[in-house]
Amino acid sequence: MGVFTWGANIYYNMARVPADALEINVIGKQWMWKVQHQEGNREINELHVPIGRAVKLTLASEDVIHSFYLPAFRVKQDAVPGRYTTEWFEATRAGTYHLFCAEYCGTAHSRMIGRLVVMDPAEYEEWLSTGHPGDTLVKAGERLFRELGCSGCHMGSTQVRAPPLEGLYGKPVPLQSGEVVRADEKYIRDSILLPQSQVTAGYEPVMPSFQGHITEEQILELIAYIKTLGTKQAGNLYERH
Repeated sequence: MGVFTWGANIYYNMARVPADALEINVIGKQWMWKVQHQEGNREINELHVPIGRAVKLTLASEDVIHSFYLPAFRVKQDAVPGRYTTEWFEATRAGTYHLFCAEYCGTAHSRMIGRLVVMDPAEYEEWLSTGHPGDTLVKAGERLFRELGCSGCHMGSTQVRAPPLEGLYGKPVPLQSGEVVRADEKYIRDSILLPQSQVTAGYEPVMPSFQGHITEEQILELIAYIKTLGTKQAGNLYERH
């Protein structure tokens, strides 16, 4: 029992992502790693991170199962089609480290390699500002939210035809089936691609599916925006339009 308690405590500390972790999205695709930083910077087969800060990776796949592997950090996590997985680590030494796919994913699997670049915090901030970033994920998601017509049903209407999204993220959602689910990343993703699978109680199943019409990168942008709805940050972004 003592060994079990000791091991369970170590596992808990390893599995629990620190609250202030830097969040980065990583999407596997035959045969590359595509990286999205919250600030808007994007990378292919490279991942830049600062020393001394926990980094949370949200992993997705556009096609088959991949496995994000940083051997120097003993970090390996699968990227699975149709779901999100997470992993976190904290770099303590500057340098460049190998990045591999550790799951056979097709004929060019051996070429799905990259590098992790660990930088001093000041250098990392400089890299963020000079890396020619586009819109932040939140701003890109807000623009896409409008372009797809989501705002016409989910926001700003006196006749609500769809569940309001302000303050939704992280809250319990009652379904027509009688179940109650939590509005996390998976719930939002499924609501976009498989809207008939979890219909909110009190609403009709009229939302069309966007499966095949938007990419995994765009889904993560929408999720980043929806997470902020109902917060001060989202309000400020909304007022600028």
